[in-house]
Order: sequence, then C-alpha cells, then structure tokens
Amino acid sequence: MNIVHSVSLALRRSSARAQDGFTLVEILVAVVVLSFGVLGVVGMQAAALQSNRAARNQSTAVALGRELGDMMRGNKDVALATSTTANPYLIANYPTTAAPTMSGNCFTSACTSTLAVAQFDMNQWLARVRAELPQARVVVCFDDTPYGSSTGQPQWACNSASNQTLVVKIGWTQQALRASDAAIKASNGPPGVVLPLIAGSAS
Repeated sequence: MNIVHSVSLALRRSSARAQDGFTLVEILVAVVVLSFGVLGVVGMQAAALQSNRAARNQSTAVALGRELGDMMRGNKDVALATSTTANPYLIANYPTTAAPTMSGNCFTSACTSTLAVAQFDMNQWLARVRAELPQARVVVCFDDTPYGSSTGQPQWACNSASNQTLVVKIGWTQQALRASDAAIKASNGPPGVVLPLIAGSAS
C-alpha cells in the first residue's frame, strides 16, 4: 500500500510540475501576442496622425487658393494683366521668386492704385502660405495643361499664354508613403493643389 501511495504521490507531483510548466509557456505566448497587438495599435495611430496632418495641409492649401481667387476677382483689372510687372498676382516660382514689394500698407492707409492693392494682397497672402504650410512652393500662371499628358500628375511647368486659364499651384513638404523616403519636399515633388482662378472677364 505504501508503494502504491508513493507512486501515486510521485505522479501527482510530476503532473503538477508539468502543469506549472505549461502555464508559464501560455503566459509567455500571451505576452508575445499582446505585444504584437500593442505594436499594431501604435502603428495604426502613427498612420492616422500622418493622414490627419496630410489632410489638414491639403485643406489649408485649398482654402488659401480660394482666398487668392477672391482677391483677384475683387481686383480683376490687375489680375487679368498678362505681365508680372502689371500683375503682381503672377508668381513664377515662390520662394525662388520673391514676393512683390509693397508700395504701401493698405491696412494702415488707403492704397492709391489697384496695382498697389495687388502688391499688398500678394505680399500678405504669400506670408500666410509660408506660415501655414511647411516649406511651401507657389506658382501662379496662365496654363491650360497643368497636368502631364503622359502621367496625369500635376506639374509645375506653365504654358504662360495669355489666352489660357489662370491657375495657382501650391506644394509643400509631405510625409512620404514609402518608409525609405523621409519626406517629399515641394522643391522636388509635384504640386499638392492645382486650382483654376477665375478673375473675371475683360469686357
């Protein structure tokens, strides 16, 4: 009887040790699975923040483009001019091309001409673009083909023919979709926003 009791006791102890070992393995597996889940949530949150930032910049650029269109419609005689001298709204490549020099501050005193109003408008508008978009680039020109014929992607180059549509092209530094690229800068990437600007009719 003692031998049977000893064997039974040994089997129970062995079974208990086996159960203890399996419990530890299960805990380790659960920790690993939980870790992968936490990493997935963190990755999704980072992607969501990046998408929200991109959407905010896109909305800001569209709002700034619409604002420029409103300013041009309010000063259409200047906005319809085809030369940069007569039309400060035309920008070849900001910031490489400097903002127009103001001949007066239309907030503190009355501007004496529509040209002075345009200079002030564009100077202030470009300052807002620079403040609200990271490393912004702006082109305002006459262009009926703002998208590449072969790629369908927006392009910075302009036809600059006076009988074509006036457009604004805005770019900024964007977070790249590929992990190998840290960012896509406005200087080497396509415009993020291309908007037609209907200043009005010459007649």
